[in-house]
Amino acid sequence: MSTIATSRHADLLARYRRALPSFLNPYYAEPIAIDHGAGSFVWDLEGTRYLDFFGGVLTTMIGHDHPAVTRAVQEQASKVLHTSTLYLSEPMIEFAEMVAEASGIPDARVYFTPSGSEANDAALLLASNYRRSSQILAIRNSYHGRTFSTQAITSHSSWRSTALSGLSVQFVQGGYRLRSPFRALDDDAFVDACVADLVQVLDMTSAGDVAAMIAEPIQGVGGFATPPDGMFGRFGKELSNRGILFISDEVQTGWGRTGEHFWGYQAHGIVPDMLTFAKGVGNGITLAGVVARAEIMDSIKVLQFSTFGGNPLSAVAGIATLRTVQEENLQANAKAMGERFAAAMTPVADATPWIAELRGRGLMWAFEVCQPGTIEPDKQRTVEFHEACKRHGLLVGKGGLYGNVIRLAPMLNVTEAELDEGISAISAAIADVA
Repeated sequence: MSTIATSRHADLLARYRRALPSFLNPYYAEPIAIDHGAGSFVWDLEGTRYLDFFGGVLTTMIGHDHPAVTRAVQEQASKVLHTSTLYLSEPMIEFAEMVAEASGIPDARVYFTPSGSEANDAALLLASNYRRSSQILAIRNSYHGRTFSTQAITSHSSWRSTALSGLSVQFVQGGYRLRSPFRALDDDAFVDACVADLVQVLDMTSAGDVAAMIAEPIQGVGGFATPPDGMFGRFGKELSNRGILFISDEVQTGWGRTGEHFWGYQAHGIVPDMLTFAKGVGNGITLAGVVARAEIMDSIKVLQFSTFGGNPLSAVAGIATLRTVQEENLQANAKAMGERFAAAMTPVADATPWIAELRGRGLMWAFEVCQPGTIEPDKQRTVEFHEACKRHGLLVGKGGLYGNVIRLAPMLNVTEAELDEGISAISAAIADVA
């Protein structure tokens, strides 16, 4: 290990602490700076290679320095970086057409934003304006962003910095079964109980005319909590009976990551009134947005524009990424590699007493770490597991309400060899912790 490189990491950490707010914290006891990447791999300042199974929080979706994305960004950068929605932009319009067609929402319109938080914020604005109501339903264990309004619909005390809001928010039971009062029920009975909870919340706590429900098909920060298929379809029947809109937060599930479907909502027999997207669609470039039926999107009559949403640089990255996902059928790869991962890791998880649950699908997987034989969160062991993965050359994420979930999200074009290398690293890390 180079002393010079090590001192660079230490110096960067000191500068990080001095210049950035205290609520930001880098991963690891000895944080690393990622210098460059190629495909599924990254290298730090010391030249240490890591297999990247987190992609900057599911954001680098088809590999670092992907030729199609890099080429598109470089060519656009030499032309113009920014124009805004006040001018016609061919990349923005082309990408909006692609997203609208892929969304599955009829007569769709697309509004671009710089981040997923702002996309969810825009969806809330649309719903409350369309329904003339500030009442919102969200799911327990959810995370929807860091803006003022999205904090109000986030059901994670560890991520929620304020309860102040102009919204009236009620939280209903959802897909996080491990800590649900309904966890002992089979799938059908579990969904029945969650639907009954939704109905009771509407009957007892709403003032009528609820604007919308927003839900993640698989909860991201919540530790990839995965509900039974069809649950949100059952919710949707109750919502539609009352005219309540359904918003699918696809920030982490979108673009084929679940393997079986292009969007997470498609596992539930429902077409949302709106969906939001972000993270991987730009393969690392700032890009997000909301898709809605035209009558909902066009319900806003005052002047609006987006300074950075859909800027030419982001749009060309989105076009290149989405085209790659579609043309190379990376959804099918996510399904196949997810099945390979599950087959290898399920026996290991089952044999490890401190892994309470292995859950997920496609290329979204999580290990919930608890005290052996219980569901008592074990945050310290989670930290040890996280650090052990790094020692074995694998970068993974953390999450969960109690910070006790290890999250993995390999690139959508991950190969069998790369996946197997990751599986070996995880198995070795589990052995180290055990």
